[in-house]
Amino acid sequence: MKDNKIIRVENLKKYYKGGTIKALDNISINVDEGEVVVIIGPSGSGKSTLLRSLNLLEIPTEGNIFVDDVLITDPKTDINKHRQKMGMVFQHFNLFPNMNILKNLTIAPTRLLGKSKDEATEYAMELLEKVGLADRAAAYPSQLSGGQKQRIAIVRALCMNPKIMLFDEPTSALDPEMVGEVLDVMKELASQGMSMVVVTHEMGFAREVADKVVFMDAGQLIEQGTPEQIFEHPQSERLKTFLDKVI
Repeated sequence: MKDNKIIRVENLKKYYKGGTIKALDNISINVDEGEVVVIIGPSGSGKSTLLRSLNLLEIPTEGNIFVDDVLITDPKTDINKHRQKMGMVFQHFNLFPNMNILKNLTIAPTRLLGKSKDEATEYAMELLEKVGLADRAAAYPSQLSGGQKQRIAIVRALCMNPKIMLFDEPTSALDPEMVGEVLDVMKELASQGMSMVVVTHEMGFAREVADKVVFMDAGQLIEQGTPEQIFEHPQSERLKTFLDKVI
């Protein structure tokens, strides 16, 4: 029987300088299919390292990561093939500046998934319509606001039909008034049942959209639970102190 856990992380460690710096210190976490997991914590807590480990942008020192029942930390696994199942959105948009928006969106599906240009274009335009940017298909990244670029970055990831979306502080580089338009797209994705792991400082988003909130500090998983458990009934003093500062 297929496990409904789309991600399983077991005893994950990421050490630097011979073990003196423990970026990840024995982390175990599950993500169910269709679940939204939000990772919170202070800067330097290991949140982004954990997220980037999920598609091996960071190579763990020890531990296992299963994605869609495949052990991706096994050196024999074709990680490039597997990354196609995982869309990733970074703080900075990483759009190709010399290509218009439509070309940015269709280049990977045509080259990596073997889609025809027409098929890739039709799907890209459909997604652009959903995020309110269909009229910007011929524009170049330099002609877009930060919020628009980040919405395009999300669409670009979705053009690959991923099973999982990973977000690494997707709103932290944006002006405050642009944050909402990106969070709205993420909320819509969550409502459609997309499996998502999100590193963010947006506590309102975590409270409203997450199925599970994970609090990390100093490379350790300190506490995890429902938004209500984490925000209304924190158990650890470290989490209480953190929430006092950010809420």
